Amino acid sequence: MSTAKPTKYIFVTGGVASSLGKGIVASSLAKLLQSRGLSVTIQKFDPYINVDPGTLNPYEHGECYVTDDGAETDLDLGHYERFLNVPTSQDNNVTTGRIYYDVIMAEREGKYLGKTVQVVPHITDEIKRRMTALGRNGKFDIVITEIGGCVGDIESLPFIEAARQLKYELGEHNTLFIHLTLIPYLSSAGELKTKPTQHSVRTLSESGIQADILVCRTEHPIPADMRRKIALFCNVQPNDVIESIDAETIYDVPLLMKQEKLDQRTLYKLDLYNDQEPNLDSWKDFLGKFKNPTEQITVGLVGKYVELKDAYKSIAEAFIHAGAVNECKVKVEWISSETLDQEEVIQQLLNLDGILVAPGFGERGLEGKIHAVQLARENKIPFFGICLGMQMAVIEYARNVAGIKDASSTELEPETPSPVIDLMEEQKKIKSKGGTMRLGAWPCDLQKETLAHRIYGKKRISERHRHRYEFNNAYLKRLNEAGLVTSGINPESKLVEIIELKQDVHPFFIGVQFHPEYKSTVLNPAPLFVQFVKAALKHSLEKKAVTA
Repeated sequence: MSTAKPTKYIFVTGGVASSLGKGIVASSLAKLLQSRGLSVTIQKFDPYINVDPGTLNPYEHGECYVTDDGAETDLDLGHYERFLNVPTSQDNNVTTGRIYYDVIMAEREGKYLGKTVQVVPHITDEIKRRMTALGRNGKFDIVITEIGGCVGDIESLPFIEAARQLKYELGEHNTLFIHLTLIPYLSSAGELKTKPTQHSVRTLSESGIQADILVCRTEHPIPADMRRKIALFCNVQPNDVIESIDAETIYDVPLLMKQEKLDQRTLYKLDLYNDQEPNLDSWKDFLGKFKNPTEQITVGLVGKYVELKDAYKSIAEAFIHAGAVNECKVKVEWISSETLDQEEVIQQLLNLDGILVAPGFGERGLEGKIHAVQLARENKIPFFGICLGMQMAVIEYARNVAGIKDASSTELEPETPSPVIDLMEEQKKIKSKGGTMRLGAWPCDLQKETLAHRIYGKKRISERHRHRYEFNNAYLKRLNEAGLVTSGINPESKLVEIIELKQDVHPFFIGVQFHPEYKSTVLNPAPLFVQFVKAALKHSLEKKAVTA
């Protein structure tokens, strides 16, 4: 990128209601611009006062996503990476808590020279510094900033004000405001209603920001005359009213936004000349395989937070990516680990094509996960354990195969005499919870001629972590002698990263301490998920052959 061309900044705001899909719209626009040869990144500014989502209950906030550099972030960053196939970092997610924390620390250090610290200019200046950080090194042509919450929310006001100031400071053609709003359909009246959108745009304008483009979420097509009405009352051009109709899958949205010419309008308003047509061939190839599977399998996700699917968002998306590679539809059965004492749930597990035991924290539901591992191992159902799931597989094997009857985790039983899973040594003195786990990308060396080595096809890999407890190496020799293969080891700490069973013992049994789902994207599906789905498909076909 030429240094003569300044980085352009796009701000995506939302109104009327939350959960309209700002992250998906931002990701879709970024994908279209990227497919035109532009370098694009996306960042999320969240209005809550938590410093990061790391200590938030998954039931409240969904999944906590982790980046290569160890940032615990909003789950929308997962969408950004899955769409763009480009890693994000701690600079891509900022909360109100982080902004205030940094300003207060600066005040304590005397950096404001005794001045009265205020929301304007000190808080807004810190927000602006963060908003432009990714664009200052000349790496990106465009930085898209998604502002969480709805316009009018008290929590969002400093972010909106900072964005308003940036428009003034950077210039008209270097900033763009896209406002996502809702066009509800009243079934009793049989018509779409534009008034909520008008009020939302007016609220935004009261903060000093005129929306440049309106993206309107709707269940039904928006007629041309209604678009003109919206444009008239919201002070935009009719072709700046973009329809965002409910899609079959989030991966359809880039193509729908292309049809609506969102990328063209964006480039025009940013005064960016680009005559390169978006190259979405690989994206369309993925969608074709995803929508036209030749087979179907059912896998069980055994977890603690299954009532809220967003708690396992990256896993669910990784199954979509892996299913497309195998031209197979993956149906996920969400199974609470607290129900594994019920006969009908046990039978449900036995009928599955594969079992994934999911990550989690705390002692609740752990015995259920151990039972799920045992069912998968003894009945030779393809098994995949992630983080806590891997730890439960170690405990199950220690108890039922290695003869360590009282084997447990100190997370489950702090005083257990046989802690095959124990708190990491460096964690034992830590009292603070936020940002103190083993986080981010770490290397792992794979043992040759193992399942893990065959899956990855290389000697050293790098995967992302988020955990406090680990395989206790005091039991390594005894478990290896009992047949548990430790096929992945961290080269520095010697921490066991991967456990598995030989394929003459079990067709597919593997557990990993890391989170491979975090790195799975549309264009680069996680190898472990691809091979797990392949093994589950083979298991399914073998069952059908027996019953035929």
